[in-house]
Amino acid sequence: MDKAMWVFGYGSLIWDPGFPIAERQLAFLSGWHRSFCMRSIHHRGSEAAPGLVLALDESPDARCAGVAFRVAPGAEESTLAALRERELISSAYLERNLPVTLADGAGVQALVYVIDPHHIQYCGGLPLEEQAQIIATAHGGRGPNRDYLFATAAHLAELGIADLDLDWLAARVRALPG
Repeated sequence: MDKAMWVFGYGSLIWDPGFPIAERQLAFLSGWHRSFCMRSIHHRGSEAAPGLVLALDESPDARCAGVAFRVAPGAEESTLAALRERELISSAYLERNLPVTLADGAGVQALVYVIDPHHIQYCGGLPLEEQAQIIATAHGGRGPNRDYLFATAAHLAELGIADLDLDWLAARVRALPG
């Protein structure tokens, strides 16, 4: 296993990592799937009108495609601090070190943020139409929820990562008033 610090991105980290990167590769995480299963009360919504953000929801048969980032040597401590400030803002995410398979076949341990299914912000299993209605109008400290969806779907497509639910949501939200 690699001794470097790796971070697995499956949502906004793909297009906005916010830390110095030495290397990036497509990667796969088994046992988890990308899902709009977390109510956002800070970044893409508010307490009064929560939005939705992506999280990794545990699912034994799932395999999530994303991007593994090797943190630039010497930036590990500052990266961990920045990621914790960004991702653990409401403690709905749990910080884990999980085995990830890189596109070249190598295995690495990567820092991954997964949803806490017992947290009040967890909302797994919402129908796609309900997700679309929420995403179309929610707005938080980092901007409109719809922009988060569109940026993530576009970057996944650029990387050749298929996500049928995100593609459907992006098309549906584009058709809804903002």
